[in-house]
Amino acid sequence: MAELVFDCLDAKPDRWAAVPTLLFRLRIADAGGQRIHTIALRCQLRIEPQRRRYSPEESGDLLDLFGEPARWGETLKPLQFANVSVMIPGFAGSTELDLPVPCTYDFEVAAAKYLHALDDGEVPLLLLFSGTVFAKGNGGMTVEQVPWHKEASYRMPVKVWRELMDLYFPDSAWIRLRRDTLDDLQRFKARAALPTWDQALAVLLERAGEAER
Repeated sequence: MAELVFDCLDAKPDRWAAVPTLLFRLRIADAGGQRIHTIALRCQLRIEPQRRRYSPEESGDLLDLFGEPARWGETLKPLQFANVSVMIPGFAGSTELDLPVPCTYDFEVAAAKYLHALDDGEVPLLLLFSGTVFAKGNGGMTVEQVPWHKEASYRMPVKVWRELMDLYFPDSAWIRLRRDTLDDLQRFKARAALPTWDQALAVLLERAGEAER
């Protein structure tokens, strides 16, 4: 029977992917002594926001997600980051590989909103594994499930996320608007003779007293 141990060693941006993608370096070891033919691996990645401290600036930017800091004992709940699948080639003993994780900068997604709010430090992640193991034993091929309790923790530097977003969206971010809201904004932009959407929003924020500190 395979006795798998999972570790996350590193994370870095994939500079050549079609969409923003992080590469998580995994080490998989088997103490069971079998020859692993392949693993159809599934991985769920969660952010565990309760496992780090926040600066006053970060606390303000996280108000929309978690409310006032006085309530964080109740509201700091894990956030879903990604679900991915990958086929692990055969190995004996241990192997290392990069796990590609596509990422979004859509501010409708709680994880993207959380990561954007962080200035520095680390992002506490939990990787939860499942899937199917195909191994070669003395009696021939065996098929078994990756136990649900298999997991690995990793503290990803915030700068890795920033580097990824700067690579694909330099000095930019994305928000989704309803079509009628976009139409209203377009009319305001035209009437005010403002050349860019950025300037139109800046003028509206200034009028509302919400310009950048």
